[in-house]
Amino acid sequence: QTNMLDFVFAVDDVVTWHMMNLLKNRSHYSFLKFFGPKKISTIQRYGAGIYYNTLVPCNGRMIKYGVISTDALIEDLFHWKTLYVAGRLQKPVKILAQNENSRLQAALVSNLKSAVTAAFLMLPESFSEEELYLQIAGLSYAGDFRMIIGEDKSKVQNIVKPNVAHFQKLYSTILQDCPQVVYKHHLGRLEASIDKSPEGQFTQLMALPKTLQQKITALVNPPGKNRDVEEILLQVAHDPDCGFLVHQGISGIVRSSSIVQSAKTILTAGAKKSVTYSLKKLYKMTKGGLKKPS
Repeated sequence: QTNMLDFVFAVDDVVTWHMMNLLKNRSHYSFLKFFGPKKISTIQRYGAGIYYNTLVPCNGRMIKYGVISTDALIEDLFHWKTLYVAGRLQKPVKILAQNENSRLQAALVSNLKSAVTAAFLMLPESFSEEELYLQIAGLSYAGDFRMIIGEDKSKVQNIVKPNVAHFQKLYSTILQDCPQVVYKHHLGRLEASIDKSPEGQFTQLMALPKTLQQKITALVNPPGKNRDVEEILLQVAHDPDCGFLVHQGISGIVRSSSIVQSAKTILTAGAKKSVTYSLKKLYKMTKGGLKKPS
């Protein structure tokens, strides 16, 4: 009852949506409501492409809700441009309503497959099912400056440990189709033996989302050398630090989007709500830090 519910609405026409919502729920918006739906939609495009109204009372609960264009969501799911909403959708969520959009459906599946591939590259040759889900759940927090100050340090564990059954449901089909994993669904566990040969890692690197591939190549390709992505990823596949480079690439994506998105929150939430929201986060972080390890 004390946790804030987090909603995300993917809408085809952002300007019209904000126009209608301003008529219905004007009090949800900060001072930006005076600039109108077009300006709000412009501001939405910055950072992760999502506009949040936060600390909204609803049916006795406190909620926040984000609005993102369907096209921006699909792009993030396929290419990990910001990993902001894509990262949320790598964890168990409740889809309340979904229209018949085959491209969106394909993007949702692609995002989950990419999460598994990235986790395989960063994990050792063998690992437990829970370790896999912890790695996946942590992808969207890698490089997020809020994990240094503002977030509970045990956030990833708090997401995974009570929800292992939901992670199993979300990833079971993908893991069952993965040749490197023996998924014993009736026992609720997997046995993995990941191919860590350069050939195996190269295949996985080539399957990663486009933005992540670009971030990885930028880490190892000296300025001025015009080598293609495939050549550079082949070099990375032979590197003993391949998993670390993947992690660094993900951190680079998350870091930039989280900074801009957080700065944008000051505008979209307004000063009072921003301070209140930040204090709540700091309290949760402090509370989490005081807990004794189990």
